[in-house]
Formats: sequence, structure tokens, C-alpha cells
Amino acid sequence: MYDVIVIGGGPAGLMAAIAAGEKKANVLLIDKGNKLGRKLAISGGGRCNVTNRRPIEEVIRHIPGNGRFLFSAFSIFNNEDIITFFEQLGVQLKEEDHGRMFPVSDKAQSVVNALLRRLNELKVDIRTNSPVKDILFETDHKHTIVLADGSTIDGRAIVVATGGKSVPHTGSTGDGYPWAKKAGHTITELYPTEVPVTSGEPFIQEKRLQGLSLKDIALSVLNPKGKKIITHQMDMIFTHFGISGPAVLRCSQFVVKAMKKWKLDKVTMHLDSLPNFREEELLENVNQEVKKIRKNRSRTL
Repeated sequence: MYDVIVIGGGPAGLMAAIAAGEKKANVLLIDKGNKLGRKLAISGGGRCNVTNRRPIEEVIRHIPGNGRFLFSAFSIFNNEDIITFFEQLGVQLKEEDHGRMFPVSDKAQSVVNALLRRLNELKVDIRTNSPVKDILFETDHKHTIVLADGSTIDGRAIVVATGGKSVPHTGSTGDGYPWAKKAGHTITELYPTEVPVTSGEPFIQEKRLQGLSLKDIALSVLNPKGKKIITHQMDMIFTHFGISGPAVLRCSQFVVKAMKKWKLDKVTMHLDSLPNFREEELLENVNQEVKKIRKNRSRTL
């Protein structure tokens, strides 16, 4: 019997297995896919935004929904602890705009590899290609997981870290929700957060701006009356299906909530590409640039 069985080989599962292993527990990490950390390896555009170095209050303010429940967790293990943890594993980090922390290598795989090395050091048992069919919650000191092939594994504690339903091709298909409900937890309404946004606009469908990145823009989600619900000033990028990037990911939950609240098929977003300039100031700058161009042309002639 294992002390701890962790179901799910994503970021949460990897960290949970390492934490249990560091407490000298006998740990099994089990995943239905053939590779651990698949979603982690493609996160942050393949660079992996490990954490954020801004003050805890600011980090929580940007958590989708009510992030105040995280105060208790951060009192034990916070963003600075995450930075220290990875640097002790040999992953040097760097701070970019808005406090975002990335590996110096700019490769998410370096983060995945460091976690896998730590699992190996702690002698955590790993089983891939092993989908879990059910969990039997039997007693306070024994639970049983039932695999798809009918075999069973006993554990004193079960950690369900199967993720949400956001990226099915990486294994995030919502397997853990019925198990959590069976264990007595309440499952609230599910909706996408921190996801790219699709668009039916002709210039998007024709891919005219695909790959174009914009720095430090202000992106807003509007209600049916054109009033701004939320605005995030960060970077963004046009894709072949819509828009993505930090500003878009932060706005995405408000797009979904607006669609549900007002029963909309689509939501209007407002893009301010130069949010730090007032209209008069911007017009003055444009006029000055035009004058410079005309002056240079006259000198050439």
C-alpha cells in the first residue's frame, strides 16, 4: 500500500508528488497519458510562466473569480518559495514585464526536466498509460483506485490532480470532477479562464494580422451597452483563430461570464494600442512626426 497516490502528471500532480516524497512518504504518481508534464511543456508559448513576483495581494487580485482562498496556501508556500524551489533544482529564472517569471533558458521543457529529475531522486514510483476508472473511498486510512484494465491499487491518501477541461489533447478532460463529487466536494459551474479568444471578424478569418504582437496595450471587455467590464494592460498577439497573449488570457473569463449573463453569442472587445497617451498628446506627436518627415523630404529635394 502506498502512503500517497497522486492521480495526474501535470504541474499540480508533479509538485504534489515531490512534496509528499520530500516528507519521506511512499508515493505513486499515475497518469493516463504516455508522458508527464505535457501541458506544462507547451505553457507560456513553450517558455513556461513559472510564477509571478508581484506582491501576494496583487497576484490574488488577478486570480479568476475570488482568489482570496489562496491566502492560506500562500502563507505556507508562496511565489517567492516557488522561485527558490526551482532555482534549487537548477532552473534559473528571470523576471519580465508585470512580474512574470520565466526560465532563463526560455524553454518550458527545462522546468519539466527539473521536476522529473527531482521525482527520480525521491524514488517516486511513476506509472504512465494507466487511466483511472474510479476511486473507492473506503476508510480514513485506506482508499482504492480502480484502473481501466480492472486492476486496483491501495493508498492511505489520494491526491486528485487531473486538471480542468481546457486542453483535452494534453489529457485535461475533467476526469477528476466526478471523483471529487463522490468524495463529498461541491462542484461549481465550470467555465473557461486564462484561455485564448476566438473571433469571427473577417480580418481574423483572412489571417491578415496573424502573428502580429502588440506590446503594452489596453484590452477591454464591453457589456451590451458598450461599457467596459474589465481592462487589462499587457501584451497580446493576433492568431489564426482570434487573439491570445497575457492581456487576452486575463480578459477571457470576463468574455465567458458576459456571454452567460446576457445570453450573448459574441462579446465586443475594445483595443487601445497606445493606452499611455491622451488623444490630444497623440495627435500632437503625430503632427510633429509629419512635420519631421516633410522637413527631411524638403532637404532631400
